[in-house]
Amino acid sequence: MEGSIQIDNSWYISATSSRADDRTKVLKSGDSFGVFSRHGEISWVGFGEQGFYFLGTRHLSFWHIKLAEREPMLLNSMVRLDNSRLVVDQTTPDLFRDEVLWLPKGSLHLHRELIAHDSSLSEHLKIVNYHDQRHRFCLEYHFDADFSDIFEVRGTERERRGKQKEPVLEQNAVILTYEGLDHVTRRTRIGFNQQPDQLVNDKAKFWIDLAPGESYELESLISCVNGEARFYLLGHSEAVDAKNREIAADRASRASIWTDNQQFNEWLNRSTADLQILTTATSYGPYPYAGIPWFSTPFGRDGLITALQTLWVQPELARGVLAFLAATQAESEDPKREAEPGKILHEMREGEMPALDEVPFRRYYGTVDATPLFVVLAGRYFQRSGDLAFIQELWPHIEEALNWVTTKLEQDGFLSYRQHVAGGLVQQGWKDSNDSIFHNDGRDAVPPIALCEVQGYAWEALECGAELAERLEFEDKAHYWRTVADRLREDFETAFWIDDLDIYALALDGTGKPCAVRSSNPGHLLYNGIVKPERAARLVRQLTGENAFNGWGLRTIFAGEARYNPMSYHNGSVWPHDTALAAAGMVRYGFVDEALKFVEGLFNASIFFDQHRLPELFCGFNRMQGQGPILYPVACAPQAWASGAIFMLIEAMLGISFESARPRLRLHHPRLPSYLNWLRIRDLRYGTATIDLVVRRHGNDVAVSVERRNGEIGLVAVL
Repeated sequence: MEGSIQIDNSWYISATSSRADDRTKVLKSGDSFGVFSRHGEISWVGFGEQGFYFLGTRHLSFWHIKLAEREPMLLNSMVRLDNSRLVVDQTTPDLFRDEVLWLPKGSLHLHRELIAHDSSLSEHLKIVNYHDQRHRFCLEYHFDADFSDIFEVRGTERERRGKQKEPVLEQNAVILTYEGLDHVTRRTRIGFNQQPDQLVNDKAKFWIDLAPGESYELESLISCVNGEARFYLLGHSEAVDAKNREIAADRASRASIWTDNQQFNEWLNRSTADLQILTTATSYGPYPYAGIPWFSTPFGRDGLITALQTLWVQPELARGVLAFLAATQAESEDPKREAEPGKILHEMREGEMPALDEVPFRRYYGTVDATPLFVVLAGRYFQRSGDLAFIQELWPHIEEALNWVTTKLEQDGFLSYRQHVAGGLVQQGWKDSNDSIFHNDGRDAVPPIALCEVQGYAWEALECGAELAERLEFEDKAHYWRTVADRLREDFETAFWIDDLDIYALALDGTGKPCAVRSSNPGHLLYNGIVKPERAARLVRQLTGENAFNGWGLRTIFAGEARYNPMSYHNGSVWPHDTALAAAGMVRYGFVDEALKFVEGLFNASIFFDQHRLPELFCGFNRMQGQGPILYPVACAPQAWASGAIFMLIEAMLGISFESARPRLRLHHPRLPSYLNWLRIRDLRYGTATIDLVVRRHGNDVAVSVERRNGEIGLVAVL
């Protein structure tokens, strides 16, 4: 979803100025996250998104440090590779009194370490005096909390707000309080492990006296509560230990991968760490939140696609996504939420504005594709894990989802959507900005709209549902769903194929007229397998042509089409997950060389991005010699399905699949690109069994060898 200012029934993220510093730093834990400057500070600069947030509300909107009445100079700033902590090194500038230099720059060293854990943010500060004289100076922390809802931060203006109460001063802490219009009290406690020499509503001062070589240490803790909960007060070292345990548990739940190419490993390691930080423990299991800062919350489509991307390497994530979405599946009609029985969640939001229905996203179902993707993930999860017991638990939800799909197909012929509530999403596929679905003359498509890729999702959902029904001995249901799938495939080929463009239409509008626009959407059709083999080669040529592939990835709308704009959100930009889905689809139809072209493009793009982190999207301008990709200014980074792209690409390159009938791993015609000589996978699990293997390249050929095997798991490599 693109934004928050409502313009013609779309939601838009405003960008009234450039980022003051595009290298912001982020931390996340559970339902909290922080966005900081490189200085480890929070202020109202750039897009104004900096802050520490908890449950959709900004609980800390200002956090600045001063030493001897001056802001320190930055020496270095980095988030650790595992995303656990933000580490900032600073020093003081030249300090003068009465125009006389009393402390040269570089005399005092500040080492700061910030960590988010649960609903808290802690900072450990250490100051060392490297000057040859004793010095006395004042350390100041300045702070504030505006308790803005995330939608306010993104630009929505409200007619009324709740009431900010007078701060409460304790011996070594300040408690800031906001009483919301939703009758929920939100509080932020800003405390220190030492009593300040001066403590007021927005500032704490500490006088420090250091001899040469001496050091001073201080811990600060920002804790957030929503409602009647108690403050979570955990010391810095305890928070570090807890975070390390979380990271270790995540590492133990997935296979590890590395190669002989260090830059490729940097991309791989960054993606792994970003998925870990985005994944939140829920009562139903792990769930990948969509992205920071704007979408750090459960999204149905994003969670499902991320789980599909990582299914082969971490099936526990898919299990958590399926369980969460089953538990939140719509059970009744609710037009305000666009809910219908069997429909899968689009988005869930906490915070004051969703609670008051000032935005419609508290629990919102305005998506056409999450429901079939839920069944697709269930089917693929079973193929990956053989976990029939879990499928039996999930079966009522799978059946309800397929009932929703088949009812829509019977009503409209194709799986289509229209907006049912003012303020909801006009476009309800993955390209959900208001201007993303149109005809080749630039006119808007009129609803109901049937997107091409959604028919692919629906077709595979019916096939997966039929296979699962057979496993559970529901033969009549299996036969019915296969019959519907066969009819959908034939009707789809007839209605969507544009012969003179060698591509499928972006969509059919409400009159049944095709949107004859060349787009990336048909790449998803290859991934799902609905495309007839005789048309696959023609489609792949379009997807890899110069108007589609910009050198880094696949454009959402091809150059030359109506509304093409390489700086737009969905009409010419490049999305890594979209490119990865197309590449995986190409491999499915045997076009491996073409897929490797996409892999190389995204790999090269990752080298240019800060920390090798692929963002949600970037601009679709042509790749220029010696230049990196052009940033999209308000893209989320990290973002879940951008991080998951590399795992889908590795799965496709190696032709990885699993046999549910027996514990066996298959590699079908595995390939490695020229810049990888070997790729090693360790602790790849199937049930209780594990296997380690290495794939080595010899020219255009590869050799596969098993390095370790525990338990019953076989390997079949078709080379």
